[in-house]
Amino acid sequence: MSRTREATRLQDESIMSELNERRLPEQRGEFAVLRTITTRWMDNDHYGHVNNVVYYSYFDTAVNGYLIEASGTDIRNLPAIGIVAETSCRFMSELSFPDTIHAGLAIEKLGNSSVVYRIGLFRNQESAPAAIGRFVHVYVDAASRRPVPVPPQIRAALTALMDGCVGSSPLP
Repeated sequence: MSRTREATRLQDESIMSELNERRLPEQRGEFAVLRTITTRWMDNDHYGHVNNVVYYSYFDTAVNGYLIEASGTDIRNLPAIGIVAETSCRFMSELSFPDTIHAGLAIEKLGNSSVVYRIGLFRNQESAPAAIGRFVHVYVDAASRRPVPVPPQIRAALTALMDGCVGSSPLP
């Protein structure tokens, strides 16, 4: 095996080991931040529950709402923007209008130009999640679309979230 491949393999093993050692939140009480999202009549599909694509909208709403409130910045006006590079969702139980959703936010990994969020969606006052999501933002220059470091205001809000804080303003 070449040295480059061996180094890559060792780095991958190190990352996986770190992730396995650190347990990611699953239950409502394990998330430092909960954002309230109201379901809408139009979120339900023909089968009477929230359509699966709407869950991704909830993820986007929870993350960006947190970033705006915790950073005190209109993130749309920053020179760097967060592009959603990857999302996934594990569905555990149904959501339906008129449920109130509480989106729990946590950081799985904060890199130089990207952040991986862990999101739990909780129905009404339930402690077990209806869904667990993974949401990856990569920060890019707004004009060139080339990767750039996470903006300082955003990094501060993410660090606060990692530390179990909610930033400077009260969040639900």
